[in-house]
Amino acid sequence: MFITQAFKKETDFSLILLDFLKYLIGSIIVFFASLFGQIPLGIAILFSGKTPNSESDIYKLFDSNLFLFLALLSFVFAMIGLYFVVVKIHRQKFITIITSREKVDWKRVFLSFGIWVVVSTVLILSAYFYDSSEIIMQFNLVPFLILVGITLLFMPIQTSTEELIFRGYLMQGFFNLARNKWFPLLMTSVIFGTMHIMNPEVEKMGYIILVYYIGTGLFLGIITLMDEGTELALGFHAANNIVASLLITSDYTVFQTHSIFKDMSEPSMNFEVFFPVLVLFPILIFVFSKIYKWTNWKEKLIGSKLDLQPEENAHFNQ
Repeated sequence: MFITQAFKKETDFSLILLDFLKYLIGSIIVFFASLFGQIPLGIAILFSGKTPNSESDIYKLFDSNLFLFLALLSFVFAMIGLYFVVVKIHRQKFITIITSREKVDWKRVFLSFGIWVVVSTVLILSAYFYDSSEIIMQFNLVPFLILVGITLLFMPIQTSTEELIFRGYLMQGFFNLARNKWFPLLMTSVIFGTMHIMNPEVEKMGYIILVYYIGTGLFLGIITLMDEGTELALGFHAANNIVASLLITSDYTVFQTHSIFKDMSEPSMNFEVFFPVLVLFPILIFVFSKIYKWTNWKEKLIGSKLDLQPEENAHFNQ
């Protein structure tokens, strides 16, 4: 099973805590690798000659394409840090935090990617044609083409880094600590959701918007556990952020881009905010379950059965 691939058969609680300490240290290393990747952004702010007082002030210092590039650059270093932690500190093969299969199933990645690109694009276009007073077209060819290059090159790195940290590395780490599936699922979802607490939209809409982020983390965790790998989550997350970057932006989102459309409406808490969590994500789980014939839901999502296979030891470096 995917979540058990890094499991250590320790029974002494002190040894279990000691093993979990590696995950805390590993997370700190990844965090500092990410900070190192923010040095170019810091240098750019320094040379701008201005002192921003808030995150929104930083957006105003640079062209949105330049800011996006500098912001996403940190995830390249975070991914390098994660690779170092998994391979050198935990002595695992990196694929163990990606999938339980012998190699990455790219068909799963692209299926999930394609489904969410279509769904989210249809929703955005429907909103535009229904009321074009709140969503306007701001298409500008040259900045948009630059945006496409930055987005397609760096956005999958950003989303993959987040998925492999939360649905791979930390989920396996929390399983080693708790010896069940529900605790890693809930903990990674809550941490993933609260990680977005500094986003501008939280300031605009209030903390209730975190329900959407935590719900998204829960959805991604469920499909990861049921599918025995992160491929579906990787595809979905990449599609979500790429569409958000290229198709629509607003003045209160974390990334403000030269997208095709711009949402001019005032942010408000309504059913549309929770529609994905309450309607779309359950439908997607159902669709994926039928395509991949998922079974044994209770055990995979909340059980404590270890179900270790002898060949799983081969995933550890010698």
